[in-house]
Amino acid sequence: MSGSKLYVGNLKYSITDEQLAKLFAEYGEVKSANVIKGKGFGFVEMSSVEEADRAREALNGKDFDGRTLRIAEAQPPRTERREFRGR
Repeated sequence: MSGSKLYVGNLKYSITDEQLAKLFAEYGEVKSANVIKGKGFGFVEMSSVEEADRAREALNGKDFDGRTLRIAEAQPPRTERREFRGR
């Protein structure tokens, strides 16, 4: 893994940023935790790649509040694609 930002999927919609940060704090310093409201996923940024690796390995597939977590390295946002219109 090359980044310290993680995608966290399969969250209950009621989970807060603070609850997510607390879960990941056991594995290192959490720089930010952001739950996307009403979507069931969020992002956690750890202070180092090593901490992010440790958290991902420990928490991926684990139960959190009745849901099985899906954790992966966060991908950069997709760039908007221009529509191709042939003649």
